[in-house]
Amino acid sequence: MTISPSIAIQTYDSARHAAAPKAVPDRAEAGFGAALGSFATSLQQAESTAKNAMVSGADPHALVQALAATELAVETTVAVRDKVVDAYLEILRMPV
Repeated sequence: MTISPSIAIQTYDSARHAAAPKAVPDRAEAGFGAALGSFATSLQQAESTAKNAMVSGADPHALVQALAATELAVETTVAVRDKVVDAYLEILRMPV
């Protein structure tokens, strides 16, 4: 039985497309994206509140609340970053 190169290439190409993995959205990626979006929104709101308080003498209590929320967001982000770095370093220490 003789197989021509063109038929072999066509068969291989169709099998390659059929066996290709489908892109599945990662839930962890979506969660991190939402957390980063929330963090950015918190910082933007605090910045606009601070500008309003300094320029127009807006409510100082709102400024304190915005700064406290921003501080909490930054502390949470730093804690998560530290945990990720610790996990990465632990993986590097594993024997191969």
